[in-house]
Amino acid sequence: MNDRTMRRRAPPFPGVCAAVVALALALTGCAGASQGGGARSDGNPSPIAGSAASNDANRRADTAQNRPPEYANAAKRGPRIIVLPGEIKSNNAAFTQRVTVNNIADYGELELSRANFTVLERSQLGAVLSEVELAYNAGDAQQAMRAFQKGRMSVTRWIVKFDILKAEPVATSGGGFDGAAASRLISIFGGGSKAAAAGSTAASSLRTDEEARVWNVGMRYKILDGNTAEQVANGYFEEKMELGAASTSVLGVNLRATGQLTLDTLVQRLVQASVAEIDARYK
Repeated sequence: MNDRTMRRRAPPFPGVCAAVVALALALTGCAGASQGGGARSDGNPSPIAGSAASNDANRRADTAQNRPPEYANAAKRGPRIIVLPGEIKSNNAAFTQRVTVNNIADYGELELSRANFTVLERSQLGAVLSEVELAYNAGDAQQAMRAFQKGRMSVTRWIVKFDILKAEPVATSGGGFDGAAASRLISIFGGGSKAAAAGSTAASSLRTDEEARVWNVGMRYKILDGNTAEQVANGYFEEKMELGAASTSVLGVNLRATGQLTLDTLVQRLVQASVAEIDARYK
């Protein structure tokens, strides 16, 4: 075979074809790097532990983990208190399926104990606590006081409640790219060359998409005097939570990522903010 024949059979745009092949190989390598990472030293049994996908997911999860705050007056012993289950005013099903009034009360007991308040366990108060709770929720102060004077509750100074006043998704945003139109333009203006066909194939395979949704959750705390049922103090805090997702697909390689702060973690952070204020102002 002479040089003239070899030149005649060479592709008209070798640089473009080589670039497309190189891109495909590079993307395949990236996808392959996220597979088969092997077990990590921390005992993670995931088959892709230690891979790029695993490390990225764990980094996002670490950001969403709860971090106990330092309470300003934790060295000072607080008064005896009882945490009653509050109310959830929102009727959003996605929220009420994940968070209950007992969850919130549990977080309240946990954080108030960390702040060095003397918290009476609800589980140890039995039917008396239920009687007090019904009286407070019904607004019957006299009945609440009568019930409150029974047993261990009589030496308690405060009743604390945490109420969810709002919990709704308030904003969404997103967008993406579909390579189908770009692929058609390459085919039209490419003149039928192999390079144009390769470029058209690559463009038609490209899909990107991203979406973000933001929740707004508001919590009120109330402190009631155990002996008079009068409200001693209250406060209100709001927090935002973003749920995000992104995906990219090109030449058969798919990449995707999601991340969010869970609703129960968001509620715990609101409880922590409330307890920090109670600890700083009213201990």
